[in-house]
Amino acid sequence: MAGVLDKIKILDLSRGIAGPMATMVLSESGAEVIKIEGPAGDPNRDTQLGYHVWQRGKRCACYDLKDSAELDLFYQLVRSADILVESYSPGVAKKLGVDFESLQRINPALIVCSITGYGRDTPYSDRPAVDALVSAKLGLHYEQRGRVGAQYHVKGGEVPFADIHFTSDSVVGPRHEDRDGPLFTGTYWPSLGAAYAAMTSINAALLVRQKTGLGQWVETSLMQGALTAGTLAYSYGEFPHAPHFSTWINDSRSPRGNFECADGRWIINWVPNPRFVLGASRGNTLNPAPDMSSRDDPDRIMPAMDDMLVLDHYYPQLTEAFKKFTADEWVAAGEVAGQCIQKIRTPEEALSDELFLQDGCVAKVDDPKYGTTHQVGSLYSLENHKAHVKQGYAVSGEHTDEVRQEAAGHIRTTDQFGNALLKQPLEGVIVIDLGLAIAGPFGAQLLSDLGARVIKVNATYDWYWHSNAIAMSANRGKDSIAINMRDPQGVEIIKQLISKADVVIHNMRYNAVESKGLDYASLRESHPELIYCHTRGFEKSRREKLPGNDQTGSALAGVQWEDGACGDGGRPYWSLTTLGDTGNGYLAANAIIQALLEREKTGKGQFVDTSIVNAHLFNTSHILAKEDGGAVQRPYMSRDALGFSAGYRLYKTLDDYICIALSENQHWDKLFELLGMPELRCDERFNSVPARSDNDHALTELLMEHFQAHSAAEWFNRLDGAGIPCEVANSKFSRDMWRSDSFLLDRNWLSSFPHPVVGTIGQVGVPYDFSATPALAKSGPLIVGKQTRAILSELGYDEARQAKLFEQQIVADESSYRYPLETPTS
Repeated sequence: MAGVLDKIKILDLSRGIAGPMATMVLSESGAEVIKIEGPAGDPNRDTQLGYHVWQRGKRCACYDLKDSAELDLFYQLVRSADILVESYSPGVAKKLGVDFESLQRINPALIVCSITGYGRDTPYSDRPAVDALVSAKLGLHYEQRGRVGAQYHVKGGEVPFADIHFTSDSVVGPRHEDRDGPLFTGTYWPSLGAAYAAMTSINAALLVRQKTGLGQWVETSLMQGALTAGTLAYSYGEFPHAPHFSTWINDSRSPRGNFECADGRWIINWVPNPRFVLGASRGNTLNPAPDMSSRDDPDRIMPAMDDMLVLDHYYPQLTEAFKKFTADEWVAAGEVAGQCIQKIRTPEEALSDELFLQDGCVAKVDDPKYGTTHQVGSLYSLENHKAHVKQGYAVSGEHTDEVRQEAAGHIRTTDQFGNALLKQPLEGVIVIDLGLAIAGPFGAQLLSDLGARVIKVNATYDWYWHSNAIAMSANRGKDSIAINMRDPQGVEIIKQLISKADVVIHNMRYNAVESKGLDYASLRESHPELIYCHTRGFEKSRREKLPGNDQTGSALAGVQWEDGACGDGGRPYWSLTTLGDTGNGYLAANAIIQALLEREKTGKGQFVDTSIVNAHLFNTSHILAKEDGGAVQRPYMSRDALGFSAGYRLYKTLDDYICIALSENQHWDKLFELLGMPELRCDERFNSVPARSDNDHALTELLMEHFQAHSAAEWFNRLDGAGIPCEVANSKFSRDMWRSDSFLLDRNWLSSFPHPVVGTIGQVGVPYDFSATPALAKSGPLIVGKQTRAILSELGYDEARQAKLFEQQIVADESSYRYPLETPTS
């Protein structure tokens, strides 16, 4: 079966992480990807293990773009291309003659995607585009474990429960007595965010081109990727004390549900359920009663700040209870009782999971260096166009001759495009959002930012959840109708909404919608053009019998193991800058956009699906496993969560932390000169980059001693002045980013809206820029039921029928009595 992007040709000039990841996913949707390298090849082939995953199934051709004759040959190739992806520093593409303006003159239908460190024409445009350095500059290392006071940190001022001593052993990352401060991460969150954004913007631009015939320039950056990874961490409320708004979940004093078991393995139980854990473990054997639902627990841990005290009270008891039995016993007990419990696995264990292999989210791939390997597989499924994991890892320039011959003989045919005029990529598209929590709603929010009208179907008692900062981060730009789905009349209203819609998206248990006739099989008979997206917690075999969420998905896929530096004896943890729920949302949005693209050609709708665990397998796709489950040699983060090696880590200075990212011998030579120890350049222990990349403890200790002698600002001036890649770990970025003169607000990379309870709500904005059809966060978080009456009127309900529905509590509007019209005072 041909992929949905069959006959689409992509020229991939990108290096590093984000670009190769994005083009790999597009390749497995059917696109032909040609990796373009210079005469010297791509140095990342030797240093980035992930290249054996991200470059699979691509052809490789070499062009010397600095040579005019070679550039002309490359232009021949551009004439037959649909997409070009590049990751040059701002201005470099123009110097080489491969910028959007130059290429569009050759091929007006071409879509160019640029991935930079910090975007064009920003105060940081010339800073190094390295994940660790971007994380430092944006304070992402601090947001990893959260902040004291959570939402109160951004606003400043009094912190709730500041005088209470919380259990120190529950703090995430290195044990509290070791150190506080920032946490390095084993996962490339800025590049991952940029990869999700790149493939979403490319797919959206393809849809625009199908309707208008025009190509355009789409851009994203590691900075935007870091912001989207920190969606919750970077949120802002003018009045964080507003009822239910602030949450303990991103407070650094709170645990994240990780517990060590009797066998030394760790599990995550999210959200911890004291009634279940303490009740089931009371005897010498686990007794998991199936009715121990967290919803029935009088001590159920809720998101409100006060519940941090409840969790702290129970934490020592929960720790003792989990220690009585093995991780596998707890996972089995959770399955019986319907609890969200999973074992923390290594990425290699995840890639060896037979259920993942059967599902296709993990695939067997033959690699010329490592033999048969297990790698991330298909990330989302389109019913009419199955993704196909491609084989092969081309050597540099392997296909140069054939690519050039094809380009020379190519005559571009007239593409069958429409001539519509669009202001936004998804203009005119109507989406019905039946989602819960984050994963489903965040995908719908992305569609809203791209121009779709999203109608969120809320429950008639949703005000508590939607007053919380977490819910607000996934529900902006939507109309809301509150409906009692348990009543047949409510279900009938939903069916009427769907009959006028293009897309349905949800992440409910599928048997729950089947019982109401809201499943795809029931709806497609009367609505064959409908695109129906279901997002899950796990792969298909686990999806119906186990509850899933971001936390358990990251445990299964190995993200928590990697971020917790468990390879060096660290403790696993769930990062606050994760892309599990939100990564699932990106995958869902991409599947939906591709289905819309296909519908433009065929008029047919289809079923699409993805899962949180798929997103987390993508998040750890820089790792591959041998067929026997063994690990391929790779670096491991140090247990102090400060970095991977002496030259790629955070260092404590006299007052704060500084991050360095040394990738070339010249960087080391300059550093040794700067330290007044030029003789170390000849030290056999440290005289080559490979030796300096093995987490050499002697060199790390040496540098630690020197960095502690001066302030972070002093070190930055000295290092940066010498051309050594570095950034100060900015502990204040999440506050300073909301200053009124912030360029992030001007660029729509942050969004800010008035809110009836929290005063002003600030959120991470759109992670991509379109030259012709811009994305835009058009309104703030929904107010439950605010548009109920207007939407019912659109469906033909007169005032009398509406009044009866309200009287029978089949519909609701919580905006008038849950949300005061006046803004509270601080």
